[in-house]
Amino acid sequence: MSRQNKRTLKTVLGLICVVFCAAACEPQQMTEDPDKAAALENVDAMSREHAGDTATPSEAASIAAERAVVAETLAYAEVADELRYGHFVIPSDMVDPLPAIIVIHEWWGLNDGVRSVADRLAGLGYIVLAVDLYGGKIAATPADARKMMLDVVENPEDARENIRQAYQFLEETAGAPSIGSLGWCFGGGWSLNTALLFPDELDATVIYYGQVTDDEAKLEPMNVPILGIFGAKDKGIPVASVRRFEHALKNLSKDYEIEVYPGVGHAFANPSGNNYNAEAADKAWQRTVAFLNRHLTIPDEK
Repeated sequence: MSRQNKRTLKTVLGLICVVFCAAACEPQQMTEDPDKAAALENVDAMSREHAGDTATPSEAASIAAERAVVAETLAYAEVADELRYGHFVIPSDMVDPLPAIIVIHEWWGLNDGVRSVADRLAGLGYIVLAVDLYGGKIAATPADARKMMLDVVENPEDARENIRQAYQFLEETAGAPSIGSLGWCFGGGWSLNTALLFPDELDATVIYYGQVTDDEAKLEPMNVPILGIFGAKDKGIPVASVRRFEHALKNLSKDYEIEVYPGVGHAFANPSGNNYNAEAADKAWQRTVAFLNRHLTIPDEK
């Protein structure tokens, strides 16, 4: 065989190999879990958005509660044979059970900044349980946070069970007459997941720039009022995806409010982040408080 023919044969065999390999891989791509694929894409997006951020809360994260609160670290769940500890906080003058909020941390974990917001919510007259989806770990760097978020993506059922038991704790042990959820970033997506886990039981959910879906089949069973808060310049949770989510909710005649704040990016309400915007964060907070007060039953104070 001539050299030319040998080169031609090698080229043909190479092309056959490429086509064969592509065909062999195609079924695997088609059968890949779309939810997991979307979650992995979200991990990459969050990694880009938080690349230059710090996990250390700034002074702006420590706004004092409006009234005295009592907080403690307690076990609220057992997942994969391990206890899960959260930040549990109530108004110090609480006598009768109050409405409750499940607070879900951002991608850094259950750090002091999240605890501070939980205290602030409790000061408004709520029982608050800030859950821990990272098993006691707190990220010090974006690389740490990425790894922890990936662990949850790889084991979503553990996170779901964590949330289920948090809800059960607030309903049965704390006696909360109504329960809502609130989360930011990673926790914003899990706040929506909480509504999907309790489609008829949860009384309100607040999503701060978290991963959303426009899958109407998933959203249809959910009967939970939603407040979605997003930034117009958020590249991790782009406005286009928010509008698709909003359109799906509208098609399904759901109870929802979507607010996209102009000129701000991802994590604009996070005082430790580079995108922090105090004005937009304050407006979002006021809207959040009004929404929670409207949908979570608060007994008249005596």
